[in-house]
Amino acid sequence: MLLVIDIGNSNTVLGLYGGEALLKSWRITTDKTRTVDEYAILIDRLFGLSEVQFKNVSDVIISCVVPPLLNTFVALCQAYFDKKPYVVGPGIKTGMPILYDNPKEVGADRIVNAVAAYEKYRRSLIVVDFGTATTFDYISAKGEYLGGAIAPGVAISAEALFERASKLPRVDLSRPPQVIARNTVASMQSGIFYGYVGLVDGIVARMKQEAGEPSLVVATGGLAPLISADSKAIDEIEPMLTLEGLLIIYHRNKGGGKSSEY
Repeated sequence: MLLVIDIGNSNTVLGLYGGEALLKSWRITTDKTRTVDEYAILIDRLFGLSEVQFKNVSDVIISCVVPPLLNTFVALCQAYFDKKPYVVGPGIKTGMPILYDNPKEVGADRIVNAVAAYEKYRRSLIVVDFGTATTFDYISAKGEYLGGAIAPGVAISAEALFERASKLPRVDLSRPPQVIARNTVASMQSGIFYGYVGLVDGIVARMKQEAGEPSLVVATGGLAPLISADSKAIDEIEPMLTLEGLLIIYHRNKGGGKSSEY
């Protein structure tokens, strides 16, 4: 089995592949204070719920946007799986030209998402990832990563409003019943939700106009279904896009085929 690990700022997602099939996935809280052994215990418990053992893992690939945790997970793989993991970063083969001013600045998750989306749709794309930050990535019809935009995530925006405005309460992220709300909680939900829908649709529209070609808009990340329900811009939702991208990049490096490098 191939273990794929996506380490994000808020959550870490793990997936187990048997061939091309995703057999199981888990989402845990990213915690920079956990040690190698603590993460190993947590993963072992998750594996146990699905009757999987460490010895069943034949290889590992990691994408990480939390630098302090990369060494932790590499050490975990070596100590508990007896494997040196593939790490998405400079030098790894992706199959996608990265036309950023400095390719090393692009988050590994953004590249992984772009690779997965282009492999599936083979056309110009805008990938919107709703994570701690919301990222917008543009991929040309030729399969080139051209760049994108980064905005504060929905949860960050809501938390900042609560922390900086003394009289406003913390609210759940949910779709309000109407835009013109009649109480404080609903008003905040309206502003956060519809404000974010407007942000997404506005940035996507400007990216399409600037690129000058029709593009499919693919959303991923935990809040993608919530925002996509009212967004006029989003065409497809791909909840497992990052894990699929890790699988694709693993094959491109395992096989040693000719490919562009990150």
